[in-house]
Amino acid sequence: MTPFLQLAFELVVILFAAKAAGYISTRLGQPSVLGELLVGVLLGPSLINILHFPFINSDTLIAAIDELSELGVLLLMFLAGLELHLGELTSYRKVSLLASTGGLLLSIGLGWGAGRLFGINNNAALLLGLALAATSVSISARTLMEMGVLRTRVGLSLLGAAVVDDILSILAFSIFLAVVTGSSSLAGLLWLVVRMILFLLGAVAFGLWVLPPLVRWVERLSISQGVLAFAIVMLLTFGLAAELVGQMAAIIGTFLAGLMFARTPEKKMIEQGMSSLAYGLFVPIFFVNIGLSVDVHSLPFSAIWLILVVTAVAMLGKLIGAAGGARLGGLPGRESIQLGAGMVARGEVTLIIVAIGSKAGLIDNNVFSSAVAAMLLCSLATPLLLRAAFHKPGDKLLSSPVNEENKE
Repeated sequence: MTPFLQLAFELVVILFAAKAAGYISTRLGQPSVLGELLVGVLLGPSLINILHFPFINSDTLIAAIDELSELGVLLLMFLAGLELHLGELTSYRKVSLLASTGGLLLSIGLGWGAGRLFGINNNAALLLGLALAATSVSISARTLMEMGVLRTRVGLSLLGAAVVDDILSILAFSIFLAVVTGSSSLAGLLWLVVRMILFLLGAVAFGLWVLPPLVRWVERLSISQGVLAFAIVMLLTFGLAAELVGQMAAIIGTFLAGLMFARTPEKKMIEQGMSSLAYGLFVPIFFVNIGLSVDVHSLPFSAIWLILVVTAVAMLGKLIGAAGGARLGGLPGRESIQLGAGMVARGEVTLIIVAIGSKAGLIDNNVFSSAVAAMLLCSLATPLLLRAAFHKPGDKLLSSPVNEENKE
């Protein structure tokens, strides 16, 4: 088969399996994302290995699916932002900041401690802790949207905490890498902070004052699906700016883009088109691809205890640290636990940190494998934890009474 036909075959299998697994998962009372993650593991090299069937010989197939999955997470975060309002998100800044800081510090500490417990050198143990500090909000956002509780105190605080988490994690890792390798000066680190601030201020300013009139102008043009196409262009532009200007993950940019478009009268039109595009094609590929990237056969048996301990501390770091920070911020006890559960998932930032560390020779294969395994297990556990923490969808909606001290 030609490379295109091979890609088409893989997409048929991935999409069919994702939707079937998602349906079964919901019938069992769990979020569909759990089924999509699990079926990815089954389709991957751990069992079926669909990317390496005998008739699959395209050198670019895996890369193509990876890129499609990246588009999926960008669209997912855009839709998460589109469901919210900027004022709602900033209303819980105190809770978000304390939850992020608590989860980040405890995750780094526990990760470092676990590494030292197994005889890993200090720098490698600290890098492991930094890798466990970063939260992947995409799985939690998808689960909360399915449960209908994204626009709650917990959902809004969680999304705010995840944005802060991503910024602090990348900043902390950049400082660590600069100190360990001697590749950057104090001036370089300060410039990194300045670039992050410049991006955030520029993105918000553009979204508040330039984007709304642009959307109205595009809406008046005789262009087929012009507003939807413009929204796609803007979300990709925000993602590029986040990476190139702010040195942050692209998902932060697309999330901000969604927040900005949520303020426009065309929100409903954009949401309908973007949801069809995202959930019909790209988002299922993203979640299945997480499982496709895991090969349990490559995990060394000698590292099994390290993997179990690292996974445990990864979960506890967020469950205790983020929940404790949220409680200090004024969130009620049960909602603090719900927020901590939502912060458990790990994703692309974790992979980026351990990949850079591995290439730089700072960690060995055992540490790398344990971090990757912990990322997968935390991602699988998050929907279950959230479902257990929210006894029923609709608890504590924004229409419920809210204490004013929570909105600081």
